[in-house]
Amino acid sequence: MKATVFTQKDVIAVQSRDVPTIGPDEVLVKSRMVGVCHSDIELLEGRYILPFSYPIVPGHEWAGEVFEVGSDVAGLSQGDHVVGECVVGPGGKDHFGFTISGAMSEYFVVKGEWLHKVPSSMSWTQAALVEPFSVAYNATFTGRVDPADRVCVIGGGPIGLMTALAAKGRGATVALYEPQAFRREKAQELGIVHTFDPSSAADLATGLALTDGDNFDVVLETAGRPAAMATALELAGHSARVVYVGIDVGGSASAQLGLIQAKSLEVRGIIGSMGLWPQTIRFLSSGIVDPTGIVSHHVGLDEASEAFGLAKAGGTTTKVHVELNA
Repeated sequence: MKATVFTQKDVIAVQSRDVPTIGPDEVLVKSRMVGVCHSDIELLEGRYILPFSYPIVPGHEWAGEVFEVGSDVAGLSQGDHVVGECVVGPGGKDHFGFTISGAMSEYFVVKGEWLHKVPSSMSWTQAALVEPFSVAYNATFTGRVDPADRVCVIGGGPIGLMTALAAKGRGATVALYEPQAFRREKAQELGIVHTFDPSSAADLATGLALTDGDNFDVVLETAGRPAAMATALELAGHSARVVYVGIDVGGSASAQLGLIQAKSLEVRGIIGSMGLWPQTIRFLSSGIVDPTGIVSHHVGLDEASEAFGLAKAGGTTTKVHVELNA
C-alpha cells in the first residue's frame, strides 16, 4: 500500500508499506478521503502543541470504510462508512495524525472506540468534513445559537465558513467579517448573505445595522488572531455570548477588557469538539447545510506534496482533499 509520510521537517514522501495487521480491539480502515488542515502544515514545519517525532503519517480530517474488524470490537462491520476523532487515548493523551500516525495512507489501524459511523448516503467529501465541522458545531452549541440571535462570525477561513454555516443552520441571522475578498465571495456562494470587510468603516457600520444598533447577540471568533479576538468584545452586544474558537499561542493585543463587565458578557473558549460528534453527524445528515463547497481542490495520494503546497500557499485555496482508493 501507499502512504504519505512526513519523514523529517519540511520533507514529504509517498512510501510503499505493508498493509498493517490489527489486534482484537482494533479496526483496519480503508481510507477514502483526507483533508489538509493548517495544523498539518505546522506539523510538517516541525511545530505542534504536543511533542511528536518523525516519521509520521498525517491526516486527522478523514473518511473511510471498515475493511477488517477485531474480535473484541462491537457495533462495526466490514463496509461501514466511518469517521474518527482526533483527540484519542487515555485522557486524550494522543492526537491522531500528529502524535500517532493518521489517515493519509491507503489502509490504517485505529481503535474501535475512536470511530463513528456515518450514513452511506453521505459523500466521502462531506464525511471528511465532519471533523472540522464538529468544531463549528461546538462553537454554535457553546454559544447557544438559536433563530432569535444576530450572530457575528469573525474570520472566513475553513472553520469560520463552517461556523457561519452552522449558525445559519440553527436559524440565526449571520454576519461574516473577513478581510479577504475571495473568502467573502466563497461565503456568499455557500449562502452566507451578509459578509463584511472589517477594515472598512462603512462595512462595519452596515454589519452593525443588522442588529438595529444593539451589536451582536453572539460573536464567534474563528481567526485566532489577537487583534480579532479583541474586536470580538467590541462587536458584542449587552449580555452577549462570545466564543473563542481560533487558536493563538503566545500572541497579544490591546483589548478593552472592561467591556466584559460593562456589557455583562459571557466569554468562553473552546478546543475541538469532544463529545459532539454524533450530534454533528446528525446535523450534517439532515441536509440543512452542505459544507462541501468549501473544498476547493481534490488531488490523488501521489500528489500529496501538491496538496500541502496548495494548502500552505493560501491564495484562493480554501480546503484541499486527498482522495485515496478511488
